[in-house]
Amino acid sequence: MFESELAMYEEALELEHPWRIVDRHFSKEAGRLDIYIKVDTSNTFTCSVCKTEGQRFYDVSKDDQTWRHLDFFQYTAYLHAPHPRVDCKVCGKVKNALVPWSRYNCSFTLEFEKYVLALVKEMPVKPASRLVREHDTRLWRIVHFYVDKALSEQNLSGVTKVAVDETSSRRGHNYVTIVLDSDERKVIFATEGKGSDTVQAFKEHLEQHQGDPKQIQEYCSDMSQAFIGGMTKAFPDAELTVDKFHVMKLINDAVDEVRREEQREQPELKKSRYLWLRNPRDLKQEQQEKLKTLSQMNLATGRAYRLKLAFQDLWAVPALLADLYLKKWYQWALHSRIPQITRVTETIRKHEQAILHWFKTKMTNGLIEAINGIIQAAKRKARGFRTVRNLIAVIYLIGGKLDVRVH
Repeated sequence: MFESELAMYEEALELEHPWRIVDRHFSKEAGRLDIYIKVDTSNTFTCSVCKTEGQRFYDVSKDDQTWRHLDFFQYTAYLHAPHPRVDCKVCGKVKNALVPWSRYNCSFTLEFEKYVLALVKEMPVKPASRLVREHDTRLWRIVHFYVDKALSEQNLSGVTKVAVDETSSRRGHNYVTIVLDSDERKVIFATEGKGSDTVQAFKEHLEQHQGDPKQIQEYCSDMSQAFIGGMTKAFPDAELTVDKFHVMKLINDAVDEVRREEQREQPELKKSRYLWLRNPRDLKQEQQEKLKTLSQMNLATGRAYRLKLAFQDLWAVPALLADLYLKKWYQWALHSRIPQITRVTETIRKHEQAILHWFKTKMTNGLIEAINGIIQAAKRKARGFRTVRNLIAVIYLIGGKLDVRVH
């Protein structure tokens, strides 16, 4: 019975010669299963440094090494084995041999690491660490190792269109710039900070991964002069499409500013912020009725709101009529004599061609905003990512479609 049990463990672990299980110890009180493995030292091994197979055995570690494995039911499981060394003819030195269940210099098995990476794609690392009963710092090491490895193998030779945006890394003015391959819809670069320096860093990253700056034909961003200036300098052949969601946010902010100022004299506007910022079809019946009542009053907020809805209709106008539609909107907006709307109108006019370029490219930063939403939600659940490096790793893991291979 004992031999058949060990054979079952060997089959489950996919162990083959020269490795074999010689013992196991299960303790319900300690909540763990320990599996002991031995090795036939007459065999040849693979060097852990150069990965060259068939290297001659040199000696074996005096003490067994321990690796955390996937849980055995609700109990933690550990593998114990001596670590052989090889006299590597390629490296010219004595090196540790690779074991089939773990990567070099790691105290987790490959299967455990696969499980951790699957978890942290779906939840913050802190709760994942509680689930697997390991300190979160150890899980971050797993994440960084595989993200860095996948990034080192990144090939950006086919990138021609990019979207650029930033997300906040913590409270205050701390940001991470994200660059998206618009065709492949994946994050290809993320770095701390925002502005022209981060664009230059992206250019260098692109060149280091078989990309050609001259191939970048289109880019999408907000109206940040730092981003636009940086992209113009680094990618002079690329044309700008201003992200339409940022344009609508600019107008929404203006409407809300009008409401906040007007509610000082019009108490009916208090607690109505949500009504003016959402699309009418997204409101409940009672909210729609309240919005209708407020809109019928002679309020600057109501006029600003109707201008917002009119601008929103721009995106549904046929491309040939978009320029004319926008000019008519300018006239209406300027005649409103609402300072906040006038200011927004001047900004839109300044970037008119880049805004209208959307009708040709249909490019937006929508996917970046979606990734940002996931990141911010995870940040709230985890009470932050502790370091910017951790945040960037998660951005790549969630949005990078990286070829994260655990083997």
